[in-house]
Order: sequence, then structure tokens, then C-alpha cells
Amino acid sequence: MKFAKSHEWIRVEGEPVPGAVATIGVSAYAVEALTDLVFMQLPEVGSQVTAGESFGEIESVKAVSDLYAPCSGEVVEVHSELPDNLDLLGQDPYGDGWIIKIRLSDPSQLDSLMDQAAYDKVISEGTH
Repeated sequence: MKFAKSHEWIRVEGEPVPGAVATIGVSAYAVEALTDLVFMQLPEVGSQVTAGESFGEIESVKAVSDLYAPCSGEVVEVHSELPDNLDLLGQDPYGDGWIIKIRLSDPSQLDSLMDQAAYDKVISEGTH
């Protein structure tokens, strides 16, 4: 699992090669920081996401936050139950709380993301 500075995570199923499927979600830290989630906007299956660009929104009672793609690719699956059950994000952010699955177009983009230890260091230092 790799992390973006914007608090999204990505996990590749199998080898990180072009066309591999990767699951994207938001970190437990981000879910805790947002608190009281009320709305989520997700992309359509078949749409393209671009690394570093917004692919949706998540809204809490205190803020609206963009969801940023950690890597580029085509959306192959959307967790359609999530907008009606946002509690899944807090209960299991790295499992049942996944958001979208993409078919990677450029796996080398994974190299610019952080591993768990580096991400933990960034959030503990408050430099995010």
C-alpha cells in the first residue's frame, strides 16, 4: 500500500504493471480528521482519473474535501454502496471502505508515493 500527501492510499493487485488493477481509498487519519461524513461524490465507471487531480468529493459537516487520484488510470469499479453507508470509511478504511478501482496506465507513478512508514512520519510531524 502506498500513500499520497493528500491522504489517499492505493493498493495494486498483483504486479504493478500497465493494466494492473489498483484499489484507492482514504487513510484512517483523513477519515478521523473529517469526522461526521455526510456526502460523497464518486466518478463513473469508464472515466479517466489523473494522478494528482480530483476524482470526487467527500463532505463532512465542517468541510468539503476533494479526493485526489494517487495514480492515473481508468475507473473499472466504484464502491456504489459507499455514498449511502459512509460509516464504512471509518470502520474499515483499508478494506470495506475502499472508494474506486482503476486500471493503471502508468505504474511508475507509484514510485512518487509514500510507504506506510513515511506516511506515518508525515502525519505525526504535522507537515501534511
